Amino acid sequence: MKKHGPEALLERQAEAEALFRRIGITFAVYNEGNNTDRLIPFDMVPRVFNASEWSIVERGSIQRANALNAFIADIYGPREIFKAGIVPSTILDGNPAYLEQMNGYRPPNDIWSHIIGVDIVRTDQDTFYVLEDNCRTPSGISYVLQNREVMTRMFPELFEGGLVRAVDGYGEHLATAMQECAPPNCKGTPTLALMTPGQFNSAYYEHYFLADLMGIELVEGSDLFVENDRVYMRTTRGPKQIDVLYRRIDDEYIDPEVFNPESLLGVSGLIRAMKAGNVTVVNAPGTGIADDKAIYTYVPDMIKFYLGEDPIIPNVPTYCCERADDLAYVQAHLAELVVKEVHGSGGYGMLVGPTSTQEEIAAFGEKLAANPANYIAQPTLDLSTSPILTPNGMSPRHVDLRPYVISGRTTSLIPSGLSRVALKEGSLVVNSSQGGGVKDTWVLCEEPSNA
Repeated sequence: MKKHGPEALLERQAEAEALFRRIGITFAVYNEGNNTDRLIPFDMVPRVFNASEWSIVERGSIQRANALNAFIADIYGPREIFKAGIVPSTILDGNPAYLEQMNGYRPPNDIWSHIIGVDIVRTDQDTFYVLEDNCRTPSGISYVLQNREVMTRMFPELFEGGLVRAVDGYGEHLATAMQECAPPNCKGTPTLALMTPGQFNSAYYEHYFLADLMGIELVEGSDLFVENDRVYMRTTRGPKQIDVLYRRIDDEYIDPEVFNPESLLGVSGLIRAMKAGNVTVVNAPGTGIADDKAIYTYVPDMIKFYLGEDPIIPNVPTYCCERADDLAYVQAHLAELVVKEVHGSGGYGMLVGPTSTQEEIAAFGEKLAANPANYIAQPTLDLSTSPILTPNGMSPRHVDLRPYVISGRTTSLIPSGLSRVALKEGSLVVNSSQGGGVKDTWVLCEEPSNA
């Protein structure tokens, strides 16, 4: 039967990619000059989790999101974790992601990061590890939903039996969480909006997609103004107050009154309106501190300190190069380790020792010696693989997973996530900006039968 054979699947994959392009699902790579819009590669072979496997991912991600929110609330509040000596307060010194302007602010329900992306890897020994956290503005959920939409169109018969858990309802799920985080002075049903830097942003498609999915307005800074510490949107019928604003703009540009005075992307007075209890910003400015890779090393301690629990999913063993002993070890084993910038993202500014040349290792070693506090290092794990479709048939590639945890009055996630795959054979880098692709992620409704 050739219906789902390699040749037929390759034809379907070409159809899927044409559909993605027609819809406009592209992303931008800013360091490649002109004509940077790129179609993210989509692999037709889904990644599958059974119910027990997904239970670990779900419980571990929720636990981590709860601890990270508690940590962010603590460092901008009483700082109990510093007083207890669990995390050194010096970790905030000179950290650009820490915003002292947010000290003393308390968001509704004490939720700072309403949407958290947890990057998870799995080893060949079937052990899950958290690779990093994304608490500021995690992207990629549009691919999760559109991957499923395309797979449903291509192979409707695979979803007819209800074996794969559905992912529809994300928009309603997120909108409900935003409504639950309405500011204290909100009267009646809160008005929601999504704030974008504009059409030239690399993730603009996702901004448009999510606003449309939730049935809320997509706005830019120029569409908004603050008056009497309240945020208003300009409409053809006059000003309309915004109660909850899902921002997809970096902290630096969100409010020129408080941060970068030259910013044309944000709205002046937004922080005042937040502190006056008249608007909730999702995710709140200052949440990026939890994305810091040096702070990442303390998350297991946060889980024990704030929740009184052991981590369900552990961290990847990590060396902090600002510590003398860790630095000495990393310098002696650069060829064996993955070294990352503590504020880096997208796969840039890192060294993958086992796949680097001696010249590259030596050059990176000089950067490390010049600024040790800027780096952390991790062993190269024996990562699990997932099959991808190639012109020569199926071939294994390294893969990771980003589930999206939503926090309102409760914390939960949809039964899927962004599975990113390294399309280059042997590569450990899955980021789309570095040549990676994406897969649909299936969570089965029940354990496969042994019958």
